Amino acid sequence: MTKDSFIIVTVDGGAASGKSSTSKILSERLNLLYVNTGSHYRSLTWALLQAGVSAENERVVADYLKSIPIGRTVEGKEARITLESHTLGNEIRSEAVNNAVSVFAAIPAVRQFLLTHQRSYQNLAREAGFFGLIMEGRDIGSVIFPEADFRFFMYADESERARRRLMEGQVDSIQKRDQMDKQRKTAPLTCPEGAIRIDTTQLSLDTVADKMTKVIQSSKKSKPRSQKS
Repeated sequence: MTKDSFIIVTVDGGAASGKSSTSKILSERLNLLYVNTGSHYRSLTWALLQAGVSAENERVVADYLKSIPIGRTVEGKEARITLESHTLGNEIRSEAVNNAVSVFAAIPAVRQFLLTHQRSYQNLAREAGFFGLIMEGRDIGSVIFPEADFRFFMYADESERARRRLMEGQVDSIQKRDQMDKQRKTAPLTCPEGAIRIDTTQLSLDTVADKMTKVIQSSKKSKPRSQKS
C-alpha cells in the first residue's frame, strides 16, 4: 500500500472476541493507526464514577460531559483518548469500571459525545503519515464508519471468551455485557450488514490476523462482500 491508498478498517465484536489483539497485529503489519474505542468508554466511565455521577440520571451525565476536556495522543502506532491532557492506565480495567461501562455506554448522550471524536481519528492518521486507520469496538462498522473500506465482525463461543477474560485477569461478566450491549437502543452491538464475519473460537490470533490481512491486501480500496470464515 502507498499513502495514496489510505484505508479505514473497522473491527467489531463482543468482549474477548479477539478484536483488540488482532487489530494491533494488523496495525503493525500494515502501518495503520490503531484505535481501541472501548478505552474511550472506559475512560469516560472512570471519570463519571470518580465524579459520583450516576448512570440513572442521564441529564446529569449529559451535563457533566460538557465539562470533560477530551483530546487525542499518538503513542507508537496507537492513538489514545486523553482526559485533561492525561491518558489513563489500569484504573479503567477495574471491577467498578467493568461493571458500569456498558451501563454508561448505553446512554445516548455518551455515544453522541464520542461519535465526532472517534470519527476525527481518520484525519489524525492521515496527518501522522499512516497508511490507514484500524478502529475496533462495538458500533464502528455500523455507526462510526459505515462506509469503511474493510469491515470485520468477530465472535466466539461464550465459554471460550470467558476463559480468555480469566486468562487476562479480567472480572467482567461476558454474558451480562453482551446482553446489555446488544439490547441498548442506541448503536447496539450487531454485525454490520456486509461485514466479514470471523469465528475466532478455535483460531489463534495470528491465524485471524492472516485472514484479515489477506482480505485487505488482495482487495485494496474495495468493499468486501459479506462472508463467514
